[in-house]
Amino acid sequence: MSTAAVEKTVSTEKAPDGDRRLLALTGLLQLERRARAAPTAAELGFLIVNETLGLVRYRQAALWQGRAGGPGTVAALSGVSVIDRQVPYVMWLRRVLDWVHAQHGLGTPVRLVAAELPPDLARAWAEWLPTHALWLPLHGRRDRDPCALLLARDEDWTVGELHLLSYAADAYGHAWHALTGGRRRSVWLRRRQVLVAALLAGAAVVLALPVPQSALAPAEVIPREPIILRAPIDGVVDRFEVKPNEPVREGQLLLVLDRTKLQNRLEVARKALEVAQTEHRQAGQQALFDPRAKANLAVLKGRMDQQAAEVAYVEELLDRIEIRAPRAGIAIFNDVADWIGRPVTIGERILTVADPQEAELEIRLPVADAIALEPDAEVRLFLNIDPQNVIAARLSYSSYQAETTPDGVVAYRLKATLDPAVAPPRIGLKGIAKLYGERSPLILSILRRPLTAARQRLGL
Repeated sequence: MSTAAVEKTVSTEKAPDGDRRLLALTGLLQLERRARAAPTAAELGFLIVNETLGLVRYRQAALWQGRAGGPGTVAALSGVSVIDRQVPYVMWLRRVLDWVHAQHGLGTPVRLVAAELPPDLARAWAEWLPTHALWLPLHGRRDRDPCALLLARDEDWTVGELHLLSYAADAYGHAWHALTGGRRRSVWLRRRQVLVAALLAGAAVVLALPVPQSALAPAEVIPREPIILRAPIDGVVDRFEVKPNEPVREGQLLLVLDRTKLQNRLEVARKALEVAQTEHRQAGQQALFDPRAKANLAVLKGRMDQQAAEVAYVEELLDRIEIRAPRAGIAIFNDVADWIGRPVTIGERILTVADPQEAELEIRLPVADAIALEPDAEVRLFLNIDPQNVIAARLSYSSYQAETTPDGVVAYRLKATLDPAVAPPRIGLKGIAKLYGERSPLILSILRRPLTAARQRLGL
């Protein structure tokens, strides 16, 4: 204990009652100020166990600090600057203070005597402590960090001393929890920094992991190796014998072109052929008597052959006005009403006959989303009508030049072969295709488009 605290206690006892109360109050205020000004928990603990002697007399003092989930520790001892926690006294005192905390908690001050302790602890009381002791809890804002002061002396404690010590305990508790709480906060900050560093390191590792590049593009199910039926002659569509997407068999009549113009042309050609035949026959009869008629016989024969060829040609055109299915499949074309009465030119595409079991994907990959794709690259199709089920496919064709789509987007035309183990979807269905390319670090896959835009803008 400090000499100043002992001298102050002696002077307080010799002073009159009024002066003694004033001196005690002054000592309490000074002690509270010094406690709150203590820079470290070690200095505060030394002040609590030694300088409290300026308020009340005692022989020994010990500061106990609890620990969550385990036994407490002796944080400070009166008259000792450095504590050896392996000596018998400190080890016995720690057990006593843990028992007192377990029995009485941190409520109000508690007077202690050896008789209240368990026999194994009470036997050593006379060896280590005076007769009367006081358990003085130091309350703070953190109930999970218990702390208490043990004071011991030969005489019992008075009510006035308990009252005075309660004020001191309040100041001690506030100062002690402020210092130890700050230390815990610094430990928590260090742990948080370590955690943040670990998370950043983990994120760096994850971002460096190689993952396949991917791109999304609109896709459509199209027939594979379809047969395209075109207009065989110039004409007008008269009628359709089938409906769009209707199954057809080989040789079935699909549509008929208008025959009126060809029928009239055939009639004219036949009349002309009859005239040519008549003229040729008459010239043959006259050639027996007239040499000049014999000379025209070859010309008339050529004109007759020409008219006969015209009749045969028109008859052949009439045979072509009926368009039949070259194979079994489904007839793919637009609405019938869009074709009836519509003039078509020779070679114009009218409809397609395709096998519904032979389908593939047509993908339009925008230039802005293009990635390096290897032959037989993995493709996954998500249909608009069934997005939760994925259809697997493999890349089979990729165009070298980009084309402008009907939507006005410049894109590459790709084709993919569907998985033969799965029933192909209906021709004409649309969806989104996800294409997988070469492997690259995850961060490059995430920043691919921003980096591309930055390079295009900055010219890097």
